[in-house]
Amino acid sequence: MKYWIFGLALILAAGHAAANPLPPPGSYSLPPIKQAADGEVLDEQGRALRLRSLLDGKITLLSFIYSACNDAKGCPLATQVLHQVGKRLGKEPDVAGKLRLITLSFNPQQDTPAAMARYGEHLKRGLDWHFLTTSGETALRPILDAYGQAAERLRDKQGRETEAFAHLLRVYLIDGRSRVRNMYDLSTLQADLLVNDVRTLLSEEASTPPATNSDCAAPLCGKALPATTLLGWAKRPPQGLQPPPLDLDAPLTPEAVALGRKLFFDRRLSFNDTVSCAMCHVPGQGYTSNETATSVGIEGRSVRRNAPTLFNVAYQRSLFHDGRESALEQQAWGPLLAANEMGNPSIGHVLAKLQALPDYADRFQTVFRRGPTMETLGLALAAYQRSLNAADSPFDRWRYGGQPDAITPQAKRGFELFTGKAGCAACHGLDDKSALFTDHAFHDTGIGYRTSHGDPAQPVRLAPGLSVRLDPRRLASVSETKPNDLGRYEITQIPADRWKYKTPSLRNVALTAPYMHDGSLSTLRDVAAFYNRGGVAHAELDPAIKPLGLSDEEMDALVALLQALTGSNAAQLMEDGRAAEIGDPR
Repeated sequence: MKYWIFGLALILAAGHAAANPLPPPGSYSLPPIKQAADGEVLDEQGRALRLRSLLDGKITLLSFIYSACNDAKGCPLATQVLHQVGKRLGKEPDVAGKLRLITLSFNPQQDTPAAMARYGEHLKRGLDWHFLTTSGETALRPILDAYGQAAERLRDKQGRETEAFAHLLRVYLIDGRSRVRNMYDLSTLQADLLVNDVRTLLSEEASTPPATNSDCAAPLCGKALPATTLLGWAKRPPQGLQPPPLDLDAPLTPEAVALGRKLFFDRRLSFNDTVSCAMCHVPGQGYTSNETATSVGIEGRSVRRNAPTLFNVAYQRSLFHDGRESALEQQAWGPLLAANEMGNPSIGHVLAKLQALPDYADRFQTVFRRGPTMETLGLALAAYQRSLNAADSPFDRWRYGGQPDAITPQAKRGFELFTGKAGCAACHGLDDKSALFTDHAFHDTGIGYRTSHGDPAQPVRLAPGLSVRLDPRRLASVSETKPNDLGRYEITQIPADRWKYKTPSLRNVALTAPYMHDGSLSTLRDVAAFYNRGGVAHAELDPAIKPLGLSDEEMDALVALLQALTGSNAAQLMEDGRAAEIGDPR
């Protein structure tokens, strides 16, 4: 049973401003939800085209309507809100060219291309707004199903079809790589929130290298990298990182990296063929999981902790939040055998399964001159993970590359605070030639202590930037009790190690929300505010953590610095992961 709660909604006055102030654009993240669906549609001139061709390369707001709808809380509302968003953002030339509005009818029988042209004639003036329909139900139904959009004709008392539809109001925010980033319904569809979210995606695009899969048509495809490229980043990492230690039991070769990559994405390594390593360490989400505070394993079983990113994991001196492993070559067996992760009953079960899979025939023998064993499986997975080195960030180009304009003045101010008043560098260290942004040590920030002693109220996220706090007794009435977590103490049995967790690296941190060992902080701004408050005060709190007295502007500057730590090759590594096979159990 998962720890989250389903079905909660914050009811906003549709089409009006949110009741609470919205967070600044770019101060929160909108993790990808799924790939936007494709299908054949007709434009206002009756020309056939692929829906995907209108999505790639622009931020898109997609709504489903039928032109005869007169429900004030249905199609007219969606059209009105899109018109408000388009008009507000259309006045800014640098934004208008990056935003597209699409309205697609789910009544092709009546909403012909000519009818949709008339419907949009007075709405689209000056806006990049497309009013689409389809050739009929055969073309329409797969699109509706893929977007989870229900629409059925209503019948009168005699059972005859009417011109009205029963449907759920849905509007979808889609990024320039055709990924759904948010969905809005009647309770959240209001112009201020949509404008805020569009600006958030624009700020993300401004700090992220361009995607490489604009011509990609498969639902979850990416652009695969040659194993030699991955190997190059393993041995000669990008600017800002020193070569990692490579005193290995087996040579690091392209063949070993390719085998490890195949294993990492193979769902058949789990007991019931459903869960791979990549389903907690999701490539497109910074090799962690942006969508859940703590991981979800086989059959939906809850895991106590947040999935740490695998970017630059080759440099970690200890692994897991409590440091219970010291080598990548050994680390994989923990998740493989954990009952709430990949669920395998034994080492022998995993190895026998691999030996029986025809697509692994001779692969281990070719790479290691022996078949799959506990050791060779660990070596292969570690070889791939050692290639996930992402650096050469704007910060690196500024500090180590001598490019004075590589980061903004605000980020430079953030660095002054990071190494000075805020004291971040005491734990997230760097030197004159490279930076790992971690001391590899374990610290008590108070979060583990607070959880163990029971929060007076716990935050529940309703939508990006919108949370409420609920009494833990109410949470307990609808969810499983989360097991206690004593951190490093569980490994050392030293009382002073209670609630201590490993210091994470901050490289690529803008990609790896949520934060802390339990995923309890959703945004970088939340993290800055947490440390500004001095963590959670208690007797064992790390002495380095104390109230900082930072202003809002100073916390914003710290966040700007953290956003400048995304490596120039991070997008390529994420795209490579999206191109991997997932291991078909059939």
